[in-house]
Amino acid sequence: MAVAAVLVPLTLSACGGAAAGVRNTGPLVIQDYYDELRDPLYQACARRTGLDIQVNHIAGPGLIPKVLQQSSSRTLPDVLMLDNPDVQQIAESGALSPLSDYGMHGEGMTPGVVKAGTYAGELYGLAPSVNTLSIFYNKALFKAAGITKVPRTWDELRATAKRLTAPGRYGFAMSNINTYEGSWQFLPFMWGNGGTEEDITTPETVQALQFLVDLRNDGSMSKSSIIWSQDDVIDQFIAGKAAMVVNGPWQIPALRKQRDVDWGTFTIPTRLASQTTVAPLGGELFTVPRTGDRARMADAGRFVKCLVSPEQQLETAKVTQTVPTNPEVAERAAAEDPAIATFVTTVRTARSRTAMLGPDWPKAATKIFNGVQLALTGKAPPAQALRLAQGEGAAR
Repeated sequence: MAVAAVLVPLTLSACGGAAAGVRNTGPLVIQDYYDELRDPLYQACARRTGLDIQVNHIAGPGLIPKVLQQSSSRTLPDVLMLDNPDVQQIAESGALSPLSDYGMHGEGMTPGVVKAGTYAGELYGLAPSVNTLSIFYNKALFKAAGITKVPRTWDELRATAKRLTAPGRYGFAMSNINTYEGSWQFLPFMWGNGGTEEDITTPETVQALQFLVDLRNDGSMSKSSIIWSQDDVIDQFIAGKAAMVVNGPWQIPALRKQRDVDWGTFTIPTRLASQTTVAPLGGELFTVPRTGDRARMADAGRFVKCLVSPEQQLETAKVTQTVPTNPEVAERAAAEDPAIATFVTTVRTARSRTAMLGPDWPKAATKIFNGVQLALTGKAPPAQALRLAQGEGAAR
């Protein structure tokens, strides 16, 4: 059961810090959108740092509105977890303090993680582990179809999906829903082909979208993909209604409970064999808000430093089925749990969604999923759909 915490507002001076002579001596408040699964990880760092903590879980959709309200009322928690695309927005608001103040500079971390937590040249957040996207496949269906190798290019993926498609089963499935989730799933195809979010009308992005339209036209991908979430997609896989699906390592615990599903993973193919898979980097970063109480902020910095330490990264990866952000620790995790090995490989070249556009990423994400929806619903061919979504021209 989630721990419900009541945040007691600090008394603040006109300059924004704690009032003279007043210090909040209660437990360090940790705020996230997780559930109790990760509480033992927090408790481990509480023991290591000698700090008392209070965990405040907030439902995911409500976290950012809550943080903005807390920033306005000066009731921010001591340690704040943020989804990585949100870090720059909150840092831009002035609510976060640089992690360099607490001796953290991102050394030994995957470059994409450091970029995700950086705004205006300052590092504001770090993650103990991350996730990304790969393809889960049904080994039994591959064997029955006489397929001995996983696809490495789009042509191979399309041909494999055709062979695996049968009555009541699609060869390939992914989420193309009209939310950021749909954009997230499209990115490996766009980025791996050289497309960028700065301009989604380039030939490289048109090719990526045309590939998805071709899968739909082949009958290898369901027309319902435009309303499926990632959880819906994995449900299709578990039910035997999809032979290959794009998804993340957070689905591994659910798959392990399915004794009758023999599954494996492979990296998302690129258009050409010479290209490199570039998938989005997912996961949450921990930050130290500006609460005005320097002593508590220093304690919060020690706590975050513990959370992202190598030993804690490995433990976090085991609990959450994610990839440690230190590459050496990630290799150890892959050796201990081969199920995440594909994701460890993909994380090496994964990219932060905010690396190019910073706080403007949500605008680009909206354009991306709008373009995908226009094309997959047949309202416009890929090139026109992307121009319309980019804001070039009007629908006819």
